[in-house]
Amino acid sequence: MIVVFDAELWVWDARRGETWTFVSLPQDISEEIREMADGPRRGFGAVRVQVGIGGSKWKTSIFPDSKQGAYVLPVKKAFARPKGSRKVIGRK
Repeated sequence: MIVVFDAELWVWDARRGETWTFVSLPQDISEEIREMADGPRRGFGAVRVQVGIGGSKWKTSIFPDSKQGAYVLPVKKAFARPKGSRKVIGRK
């Protein structure tokens, strides 16, 4: 399954000092993933994924967020713009 979407970055309130940055997947896509990933999951309900931003790719996990009803993706610091900007970007 290949998913392409645009979304804004957000910082996890509980860990602001450590600047954990995430992006929320759209709810419709999250529902599709839930249906496909039916069965045993990793810790915290995580689903292993490969992510690409720009020309870079890495392996990570997405995590269910019950407040939003969607999965959230941790975004590597290298792909977050300086403070003030909240768009997901990639390096060329």
